Amino acid sequence: MEKRFLAPREIIESTIAIGKKKAELSLLQMILLGLMAGIYIGFGGFASITIMQTLKNIDAGLMKFAGAMVFPVGLMLVVICGAELFTGNNLMVFSVLRREIDGAALCRNWITVYAANFIGSVLLAYLIASGGYLQGSVKDLALSIGQNKMFSNFAVPLVRGILCNILVVLAVMMATSSQDIISKIFSCWFPIMLFVLSGYEHSVANMFFLPLAKFGGLDISWGEIFARNLIPVTLGNMIGGALIVPLVYFLAYFGEARNSDLKM
Repeated sequence: MEKRFLAPREIIESTIAIGKKKAELSLLQMILLGLMAGIYIGFGGFASITIMQTLKNIDAGLMKFAGAMVFPVGLMLVVICGAELFTGNNLMVFSVLRREIDGAALCRNWITVYAANFIGSVLLAYLIASGGYLQGSVKDLALSIGQNKMFSNFAVPLVRGILCNILVVLAVMMATSSQDIISKIFSCWFPIMLFVLSGYEHSVANMFFLPLAKFGGLDISWGEIFARNLIPVTLGNMIGGALIVPLVYFLAYFGEARNSDLKM
């Protein structure tokens, strides 16, 4: 019987190889693919606003679930069509731990991709606002989402960012395990749906939601967007996706072998 998925250790090995390839991308490739990832996540974000716009008047839980159902399309586009997403690229830490890439290559990718994700997200938000889509209940919800993401307590978005990216990188790992497109779609859908439904914070998604609210008329500055959301959420995403998940799985599957090498 044909094997249709990778086992956990095989997922990590494949992720290490993928991380090495990501580090070898040219600067232009990182920028272009990073721009597209920001746009893809924004597509999912605006679709979630559109489907939720009037459901809040019926049931809050149903509204959140409806938005969570369509948002994962963004990661599906990233994984299947190919793009560079900062939060998913947190898994490149596996490649560092395996000594396939160094810290400089990791930082080069993260900084470039993060900046490109931001530009792509803001560009899409501007085009949507300029296209006249922020009208009526869509505008009201977009502004409400933006206002609710302006945190005054640094710890709250930090923790929500940690919880979010644990699920995001697990979704990427599940998609890596999947050997056919339908499996990849479901691998992306369930964990991402879960983080959106739970109300966790994703830095790249917020790169779209907050500028969209700003372009729609919400009185927030770019400095506030970073200080009250993107900085703590990004740090939380990195703790969850670049520290917790990679370290736990690397130690679980490669820790003993590494200790044996040290003893020799």
